[in-house]
Amino acid sequence: MQTLGIVGESGCGKSTFLRMLMNLEKISSGEIFYKGKDISKFSKDEIWESRQHIQMVYQDPGASFSPRMKVVDILTEPLINYDRLKKKDKEKKAIELLEMVDLPADFIHKYPQNMSGGQKQRIGIARALSLEPEVLVCDEATSALDVSIQKNIIELLVKLQKERDLCIIFICHDIALVQSFAHEIAVMYLGELVEKAPSKDLFKN
Repeated sequence: MQTLGIVGESGCGKSTFLRMLMNLEKISSGEIFYKGKDISKFSKDEIWESRQHIQMVYQDPGASFSPRMKVVDILTEPLINYDRLKKKDKEKKAIELLEMVDLPADFIHKYPQNMSGGQKQRIGIARALSLEPEVLVCDEATSALDVSIQKNIIELLVKLQKERDLCIIFICHDIALVQSFAHEIAVMYLGELVEKAPSKDLFKN
C-alpha cells in the first residue's frame, strides 16, 4: 500500500478534490472511480456503504468532535452507526483504538477540550481507522501542529499504514514534509493536476 501526497498553493482545489472523493460535494463534470465504480454517481445508500472503506482525518480534529462527547463515544460512534459494535463493548473497543495510536486507556473519559492538538489528532486518526477502511484521506492533518508533533503524527501514520495495509492520500502545503514519507506526489495548480511523479524523482528534479 502506498501514500499519495497532493501539494499546491492555497485555493488550487486540493481540499475540494477530497470533499468530492468523500462525496461531501458533488462534482460538476468528470468521474471518480473506486474499484471500477464511479463514486460520484452513487446513491445515498451506496455513499453510506462506501464511507466504511474511505475515511477522512481533518485539519482541525477539534472542530469535527462534539465537545459534549467523551472520547469513548467519539471513537465508537462510527462502529455503532454501522451496527458493528454493541454498546456494552464500547469501552473495551475504545481502549483498543487508543492503544493503536499510543494513547493511554484513561483517555476514554476525557473530553476533546481537555486534550492537546496532537492528542486530538491521534483521536481523529483512531476514529477514522475504527471502521478498518482501505483508504485514509488526510486533509492538512498536521498543518495546525508544532513541527515536533508533526513528526510524531507522520511516524504514527507510516506505522499504521504498514500494520493495516492502508492507502493514504495526504494533502499538505509543505512539499518537504510530504516528500519525507509519500511514495508519489501530485502537484495541483488552479484546479488542475499538473504533475505526478515518484516522490524522489519529483524532489530531485
